[in-house]
Amino acid sequence: MIQRHQRIVFWCLIACIVAMTALLVVERQRARDRVLRLADQTPLDAPTATTEAVTMDFANDNDGAIHQGQREIALPTDTTARARALIDHLIVQYSQAGSAHPLPPGAAVNEVFLIPLPVVGYATTNTPAALHPDRKATVLVAPTEGSSLQPMSPGGELAVVDLRSSFVDQHPSGVEVESLTLLSIIGTLHANLPQIEQVRFLVDGTPRETLAGHADLLRTYPTRDTATESDDGGTH
Repeated sequence: MIQRHQRIVFWCLIACIVAMTALLVVERQRARDRVLRLADQTPLDAPTATTEAVTMDFANDNDGAIHQGQREIALPTDTTARARALIDHLIVQYSQAGSAHPLPPGAAVNEVFLIPLPVVGYATTNTPAALHPDRKATVLVAPTEGSSLQPMSPGGELAVVDLRSSFVDQHPSGVEVESLTLLSIIGTLHANLPQIEQVRFLVDGTPRETLAGHADLLRTYPTRDTATESDDGGTH
């Protein structure tokens, strides 16, 4: 017959085994989540360690302006990948502590597509959007109508930036803060990839009315220098 103290030791061992198993499962899931978060917040870098100087247009909520600064970062050689990496680096800067334009952490862009201009079959319609009667939307039209998005110079491109819904859904709401985010992206693309003459935004591959209730995502934006002044130092 098993002694009482032996039964106690046996059940203690069973309890320890169950507890260790549960602990291992929990720690494994935590480690997996940390890796996924790190991967989600890491910008798309080039496969080499070579860095280059790039111009970033940083938004500043304190004065409602765009400040231009220089950064040394690694970029892919492919133009499409470079465009995405530039935006990724920009958003990572905004997710850091002390940012003058704080945004939630995490990857913001699914993909960037570059389309040669003119884009035959697309035009800006005068028909107002249902929720925003003062705005115009870019819609598909028949090519025979003679309307298309035209380049300003030969070789111009339209950048279609497909934002992640997870980023858009968490973006702070407000006319200024939303506009600064778009202007920051547009100005950064213009400064580093001058062949990009126009920018259009999608969310998970589909059009969306606004970024977070205010900034128009239905229109096609011409690229331009959005910076109001240079600012080569500091945290953004």
